[in-house]
Amino acid sequence: MTRLLFVRHAESLANAGGVTMPNDRIPLSPYGQNQASVLADVLSITPAAVLVSAFQRTQETAKRFCERVSVLPIVHPLLHEFCTIDPTIIAGMNMEQRRPITEGYWRDADPDKRMGEDAESFHEFAARVAGFEKELDTLADSTVIFGHGMWLALLVWRLLGFSTQGSDAMQAFRRFQLALPVPNCAIYALERSTGGNWSARADEATTQRLNSSIMRHTFR
Repeated sequence: MTRLLFVRHAESLANAGGVTMPNDRIPLSPYGQNQASVLADVLSITPAAVLVSAFQRTQETAKRFCERVSVLPIVHPLLHEFCTIDPTIIAGMNMEQRRPITEGYWRDADPDKRMGEDAESFHEFAARVAGFEKELDTLADSTVIFGHGMWLALLVWRLLGFSTQGSDAMQAFRRFQLALPVPNCAIYALERSTGGNWSARADEATTQRLNSSIMRHTFR
């Protein structure tokens, strides 16, 4: 069995409700920096490799872990989060101000719609995740992947056999994504059986150790 670990990035300034920034340059919040520091000690794996997205928040999350295990992270071009809306359209807005625009995008459910030049359509996003899925068999056992919540949800959606084609599939995925528990620093195991099929499951034991350690560190 091949087992990979997927880790969602720690809390970013956008997750904390901050104003819009370019997607690839959103840093971790102070609390997210704390999460990343604790995560580095809790992850008890010797990685064959560490993959990160091109986005700053995944690289900051992985940094301390990579320093501890003496591994240089590899930026993978397919791992970044869904660029739903061009940041220039929502410039200066906080999370609450962005919410109606985001909800309207998903309510319209046009999988070919691009909300600005620096955005991608749902179909483009799905094609990118599908491209990474094809590479899963090439990754070494114990590879650690630092990525994003919606990205992981779409990978899990695909591994379950669901379609990403058309408006109905897009809306169904959105309901699934909102219900899937992938908080900041969530850890999922991606496993390939002897038959070659991939599955995903929450690594609750490691996540619980992480949460307990963060609480102790915060209130020390």
